[in-house]
Amino acid sequence: MSTTLYASNLPLTATEETLASKFAKFGCVLSVRIEHDASGTKGRSAFVEMQTAAEAKRAIQGLNLASFDGRLVSVYAAVNAVLK
Repeated sequence: MSTTLYASNLPLTATEETLASKFAKFGCVLSVRIEHDASGTKGRSAFVEMQTAAEAKRAIQGLNLASFDGRLVSVYAAVNAVLK
């Protein structure tokens, strides 16, 4: 069963491709979606869907509070998140 993660405090340079690459080091990435504000401007958070809960756990352990272009990124399970 897939698990969705929430990544926040991302640098504005982050793209869905760069995030997929970072998360892929821990398992199979099914999807990445960077959030945008009402004006369409890219935000600093994203949802990342990992194929299994074990892969998601490894991604959290490996990426939470890791530096990404000078920012400390937070990564955790997206429990009760409203997905668009």
